[in-house]
Amino acid sequence: MSSKFFNNIESPLIEKFKGIAENMHDFHTFQAVAGYFRSSGYFKLRKHLEDVKKIQILVGINIDNIFKKHDKSLLMLEGEDEARAQYTQDFIKDVMDAKYSAEVEEGILQLCDDLASGKVEMRIDKSKNLHAKFYLCLPEEHNENSDGWVIMGSSNISDSGLGTTQPPRYELNVAMKDYEDVKYCKEEFEKLWNESIPLSPEDIARIRKKTHLDNMPTPYELYIKVLIDAFGNQVEDNFTMSLPEGYMPLKYQKDAVIQGFQMLKEYNGFFLADVVGTGKTVVGTMIAKRFIEENGKDTNVLIVYPPALKNNWEETVKDFKITKYVQFVSNGSLDKVLEEKNNYKGPEEFDLIIVDEAHNFRSDSAERYDELQRICKTPRVNEGFIEGVRKKVMLLSATPLNNRPEDFLNLILLFQDARNPTIDGINNLNVKFQPWIKRYKEAMAKRHKSVDSKELLSDVDMIYEEMRTEVLDKILVRRTRKNLLNNDDYRADLDKQGIKFPHIERPNECIYQMDSKLSALFYHTISILTDTRDADNPDGEGLNYARYRAIEFLTGEARNKYKQAQQVTTLLQGIYRVHMVKRLESSFSAFKTSLHTFLRITNDMIKMFEENKILIAPDYDVKGMMAKDMELDQIIENLVEKGLSEKDFVYESSDFSDELLELLQDDAAKLAKLCERWDKVSADPKLDEFISLLNNELFDENRNAEGNYSGIFLRYIQTGSTINGLRF
Repeated sequence: MSSKFFNNIESPLIEKFKGIAENMHDFHTFQAVAGYFRSSGYFKLRKHLEDVKKIQILVGINIDNIFKKHDKSLLMLEGEDEARAQYTQDFIKDVMDAKYSAEVEEGILQLCDDLASGKVEMRIDKSKNLHAKFYLCLPEEHNENSDGWVIMGSSNISDSGLGTTQPPRYELNVAMKDYEDVKYCKEEFEKLWNESIPLSPEDIARIRKKTHLDNMPTPYELYIKVLIDAFGNQVEDNFTMSLPEGYMPLKYQKDAVIQGFQMLKEYNGFFLADVVGTGKTVVGTMIAKRFIEENGKDTNVLIVYPPALKNNWEETVKDFKITKYVQFVSNGSLDKVLEEKNNYKGPEEFDLIIVDEAHNFRSDSAERYDELQRICKTPRVNEGFIEGVRKKVMLLSATPLNNRPEDFLNLILLFQDARNPTIDGINNLNVKFQPWIKRYKEAMAKRHKSVDSKELLSDVDMIYEEMRTEVLDKILVRRTRKNLLNNDDYRADLDKQGIKFPHIERPNECIYQMDSKLSALFYHTISILTDTRDADNPDGEGLNYARYRAIEFLTGEARNKYKQAQQVTTLLQGIYRVHMVKRLESSFSAFKTSLHTFLRITNDMIKMFEENKILIAPDYDVKGMMAKDMELDQIIENLVEKGLSEKDFVYESSDFSDELLELLQDDAAKLAKLCERWDKVSADPKLDEFISLLNNELFDENRNAEGNYSGIFLRYIQTGSTINGLRF
């Protein structure tokens, strides 16, 4: 049986109001009695009352620093005129003293506009005895046969009362709709309302004129507001840190630490995406050290890194003397943290997560994204000096704009909640990103049609620009080469280190040709590689890439191990298809090698079916072991010795649908034919053209001195064809 009681942890009050607003027939009147009133809470509640005709709010003992801070303004004065005068004085003072945020200002302006227009009526109880908190949602005529709600409990009109803070504060409320209950509270409201002091539209208009809310800002005030919006309070940050021997004090690194640390505290995370060569590892370590110093000695930091960067991180952390606070884990071994293997602390014990090469986690269909999100979203248990149970997350990537909009969203969700984000001006991240995701997909779909490339780039650039200005600028620390060179202090730091960024000219386009026979083979191969049969292309006659789709065809209980099998295999299939096309475009020799490798690993899986032992161990190089002619039993024994359970990675043929083996055999036949045809090809006109350019132009001293060739761009024109060109 469902209960009338609910709490903000499991069911926030704001969601209850939203549900009533969306489903209640003839929601005409909203009446509220609250001891405390917060403009930000009203602002979030207001959007669910857009269609309500009558809103009445009765506020009791406190109206926060925006509307009432001192009890004397209304509680200690008997005369209404005197009370209004004191209220006006306190309102003006508190608007001037309020800490700026976009939400606070929008909340103030919204309430002022609603009061002035009559959309909202507000009264102040002048006694000290009003502690009740209840809310009425009523039709125009409330009777025994009409709908109606009363919600009563501990929640005020504030962020914490509505349950929009993270983490939500515990508040307990009860929702009732029995006619007698609602009728009683309605009568009580009317009694209290009639005994209170009204705020008239004239009061609000008079008060606004005496504050910045109704005055045109000066250019200087606009400038200061832009600085606050862009940089928060970092301009007042006097951060200093003694550096280890051998490390230079660099202003662009110090500024990144200041900016990033502020974002970390305000938004629980941010992207550090400075250009290659600026020392992101050093900046990340400095932020970690600053976090440890501010949070306290019980702080734990987890650094997630690609294996190739392990030594760099360990040495930098050691230099800054914070090793005892840090654990390191490779980006393919996050399960060790989740399962607390090998002396790893559990996810809840870490306070700060640093993820290097974070773009490797951009796909939410990948298992390791799920593992990382579980680590990042598990509340921290250590009570440090930095308040809150939310972890702080730092994402490092030198190539942030190589990501799709949905990739950015996935990464942001590592430190933000989709439905209750804390990023200024955003109420729901999924809703915010959905139009960009849709437009990006539409733009990418145009690549396969005869669309002007400039138009396509313009569409994509506009999407990225909107994302940058509306979201990313608030959570992204990024200095490009141009930024560094255009700042005198930054450029001086580069000069001190002897860092000079190369000037890269645009590639020069060169043309090479293939004869008709080689051209026909080339295009036939492109077709085999790309014409994959799927839901969108049911008549496709190309490769199936079945070797990378095995888990898609698991059946029965075995399938339950891979909840997102379809998404994962679609991603792998796409990656390998692109890989093969790039190899063909790059070098015929490289393509032949990849072609034979693809044929070998496909035949190896067919061999597994013949032996009734199909191995699926994505974290281990099974393909490499088979390439060394290791027998399947030997490979299984090897993996068991590494700690794997045989039942977790060895499957029988009956665990798969028959279609998988059929697709593998089809791929093997097509690959064998391609190998046979390409093995007969000895010419490579692209390579020949490149060698000619090296000998006759690129290494020519006169041309080199003129700087005409900093790079080349080879373009193929098919002999005897009307095709304009295929770019490589």
